[in-house]
Amino acid sequence: MPQLKIAGATVNQTPLDWKGNFDRLKAAIEDAQHQHVDILCFPELSITGYGSEDLFLSYWYPERALAYVHKLIPYCQNITVCVGTPVRINEKVYNCMAVIENGHLKGLVAKQFMAIDGVHYEFRWFTPWQHGKIETIEFFDEDVPLGDIIFEKKGIKYGFEICEDAWRGGFRPGYRLKDRKVDLIFNPSASHFALGKTAMREELAKSSSKELDAVYCYTNLLGNESGRMIFDGEIMVAKNGKLVEKNNLLSFKDYQILCFNLHEKVTASIKKIQKQIKEEEFAQAVSLSLFDYMRKSRSNGFVLSLSGGADSSSVAILVAEMVRRGLAELGTEEFLKKIHFKGQLNSNNPQKELVGHLLTCAYQASDNSGDETFESAKNLAESIGATFYDWQIGEEVKGFTSKIEKAIGRELTWEQDDITLQNIQARTRSPIIWMLANLNNALLLATSNRNEGSVGYTTMDGDTSGSISPIAAIDKPFIITWLKWAEKVLGYDGLQYVNSLQPTAELRPQDNKQTDEDDLMPYPVMLEIEKLALRDKRSPVDVFLNLREELDIDPKILKNYITKFFRLWARNQWKRERLAPAFHLDDYNVDPKTWLRFPILSGGFEEELAELASLEEE
Repeated sequence: MPQLKIAGATVNQTPLDWKGNFDRLKAAIEDAQHQHVDILCFPELSITGYGSEDLFLSYWYPERALAYVHKLIPYCQNITVCVGTPVRINEKVYNCMAVIENGHLKGLVAKQFMAIDGVHYEFRWFTPWQHGKIETIEFFDEDVPLGDIIFEKKGIKYGFEICEDAWRGGFRPGYRLKDRKVDLIFNPSASHFALGKTAMREELAKSSSKELDAVYCYTNLLGNESGRMIFDGEIMVAKNGKLVEKNNLLSFKDYQILCFNLHEKVTASIKKIQKQIKEEEFAQAVSLSLFDYMRKSRSNGFVLSLSGGADSSSVAILVAEMVRRGLAELGTEEFLKKIHFKGQLNSNNPQKELVGHLLTCAYQASDNSGDETFESAKNLAESIGATFYDWQIGEEVKGFTSKIEKAIGRELTWEQDDITLQNIQARTRSPIIWMLANLNNALLLATSNRNEGSVGYTTMDGDTSGSISPIAAIDKPFIITWLKWAEKVLGYDGLQYVNSLQPTAELRPQDNKQTDEDDLMPYPVMLEIEKLALRDKRSPVDVFLNLREELDIDPKILKNYITKFFRLWARNQWKRERLAPAFHLDDYNVDPKTWLRFPILSGGFEEELAELASLEEE
């Protein structure tokens, strides 16, 4: 095989940041040129960013994207550069890879299959290209081919499968590329992050290189591009069924390049650079997402209502990890530049000092709050260096309560008005914590987890208040496990207080001894119901028949848990419609704007739950 040096490049882009996107592409190209790369492949839609949403439907947006492709051409001398861009032809928009070589646009390859599951809605914006079809379009007074094209360099034939193209089994373009005798296949992708997903991609790359008899180069977008979806920046090369190159994922840098010489002989797969530890993946993904969200929104940091419980404590630790990991990878100077930090660091512990600048926490005690949670919150904040305040909300709660009591002519009691008296405490905390966020020009962090979102165990305009909700796509059992891991592995000693507490909302009087699981059901059970009902889309009866065999629970109690889950799920869609934007982290979430849509008004599974009730328990 002729000597040919290829490279995949990942890049952290932002919709409408035309200059920034262009500069990052140009910097990566210059880097590749210095490394004497022959062919450099960027990810899917790397000119605009994948998360451009309905901007793709406009006439001007794809037109401006092609103008930036044209602007990039002079920088592509002595190298072939493949860059992702939308292309509009009359009423249709296509998802394409532009192939530029030595200052000339050789052609545009169009995506043939659209991703339409989970968080992807590509049919809304793009039209699939018909395989085997090639058209000619006018590009700045030149005729350029667009369609199902292959290319050649130094005697090496190469082609493309664009993201979803590769996941279509026997229909994938790769088999037709094999018939056309290509030696090299690039897979430029915008594949969302999910815990454990990289193992699937590794297997795809290895099996594709063997089945398609070609070197297979995969490259993915990087970072929290536009708010909700995270990209891990994965680049890998496979040859003869073996993984031969792979980068470190979820980088804080603007771009990464990974090179491979095609003529190199391969005798064994490389060892994985990152072990797939779920807790570590979670920490790195959310840290990067918070970093990107903060800097791209031009915010000065974060504000957090720190209750001392598991959820808010995990969010505090994730901000501290954002600082630790960002400093470690970028260095202090580059980190401060990226977050637009205008102050000065004066201590010999920049990590802790920066956490103090970027994270402000407040413990907002009601009459039902306990000393244990206050100590937990205070010790945790101090241990990571966060700015910490505490205050009482009792007077404000009493003020609201007395006004209502006077209006309706009776006293509110816990026996008669339980939910109302709980909710007013949570809602009273919202205005003052928002006030602090406004003063700081900071993002307010909401702290609901996915299980709470499923059943609506949250107070609207109370604990749901926030600019972003970092853990809303992850389950409570994992959060509890992760906090113990963070204390032990990451060394956050301040978590010892948090990890000793039973999860509780602390909204009822202390003698009630309120806990989350008493209010709902055991979290591990709820998680199993949730996975079957939401991820696997099973009916109440199906959920029961599956879990009856798997869980050591009395069938009658299990029926009650399942009934409670489905009723709460149906009743609380209106809440999920109003939750703060959340990062997509797992293989499913309950965000109706990304993964799971459900009617706000419905019959509430009444017929299905009646079928469950009538089912024999043995």
